[in-house]
Amino acid sequence: MILFKNLEETMNHSLRPLPPKDPISGKNLIVTEVQTADGEVTIRAPFEIPRLAQLDPEHYRFMETFLRCRGMMNAVERELGISYPTVRAKLDSLLQALDLQPVRPPDKPNNEVKSKIIEQLERGEISADEAKERMREVNK
Repeated sequence: MILFKNLEETMNHSLRPLPPKDPISGKNLIVTEVQTADGEVTIRAPFEIPRLAQLDPEHYRFMETFLRCRGMMNAVERELGISYPTVRAKLDSLLQALDLQPVRPPDKPNNEVKSKIIEQLERGEISADEAKERMREVNK
């Protein structure tokens, strides 16, 4: 444990990032003391470390890149020089590390209708022009 004798000694040291886990045992950590920058106020109590602070450096860097790219996967691909499937895998890994479930878009009933139109077209029950027209209607 690193303790500083006084405020002057504290200010002479740069702040270190909060470790996500105990580097020796790998166990989860808690914060038990926080202090104002000037050292005038110290609060001692068990504090939960935010989930974002618990990310490993690789996940954190990916999250920063994803946010800087405003969530546009193709921009993340270019920025990191990786493929789309790799971006998706990294995003899924980040979600898992944060214990988050991806939001699934609601099922579109239009997909069922479109499938039926295609099936009718394949069976020859409707013409290509009729299928096109029906698809336009579904997409409105």
